[in-house]
Amino acid sequence: MTSRQDIEAAAVRLAAATAFGVPVPPVRDLIGSADVELAYAVQSIGIHERIAAGDRLVGRKIGLTSPAVQQQLGVNQPDFGVLFDTMHVARTPVAQRPRLLQPKVEAELAFVLGADLDDHRLDGVSVRGAVEYAVAALEIVDSRIADWDISFADTVADNASSGWFVLGSQRLSLTDFEPREIAMNMTIDGEIVSTGTGSACLGDPLNALAWLARTARDFGAPLRAGEIILSGALGPMAALRPGAHVRSELFSGATTLGAVDFRWEES
Repeated sequence: MTSRQDIEAAAVRLAAATAFGVPVPPVRDLIGSADVELAYAVQSIGIHERIAAGDRLVGRKIGLTSPAVQQQLGVNQPDFGVLFDTMHVARTPVAQRPRLLQPKVEAELAFVLGADLDDHRLDGVSVRGAVEYAVAALEIVDSRIADWDISFADTVADNASSGWFVLGSQRLSLTDFEPREIAMNMTIDGEIVSTGTGSACLGDPLNALAWLARTARDFGAPLRAGEIILSGALGPMAALRPGAHVRSELFSGATTLGAVDFRWEES
């Protein structure tokens, strides 16, 4: 039986990877490979430590929503983590962001909430009204686990394999497009490395938002107005190298809805 000592040991192991810049072995030897409760308990320790150190929570991220990404990582269900202000590329100088160890990049649609999501009825229809606007987004995912050798519990414990995130500047109203109908192209240095659609994200990014809203509510930490929500990958993630220029564009038919750019500059 896993003890509180095992949970804390898993959190310490992951924190050491960040502190020393060296990936560590998986934590599933301590908490198992599929125990949801234990994995989020480890994640919670890391979150509280970062908040105690002065970091500020600004949103949440949904992971493993795309079948393509699930297949890449060998898992079969969504997960979630939290977004901190220091992860926001536009707001934080590179030297003050969390250290990246094994980064990859994926294109997403981000929602910014204009209302709390803490009602009893939370589905793809009801959450739509809580979205103030959407933007194209890039998530720089990362793993403290060596060689991305992760089970579901490993990635959950590791704050859903989070790193940094980048938001586009063009705000999109949900009255102007349907998230499930968008198409995405992502390029690195001008070469297409990933394509996808809104329907690849749990059938509709709003379904992903509803899943997160229900899950966060059930965990006692409902989504609040002003939070940034990364709704999940629209297509396969791609490896990221220093100096690379990443661009993602979102389309509705022949119309470009928005774009977002990022260049990885090491500190």
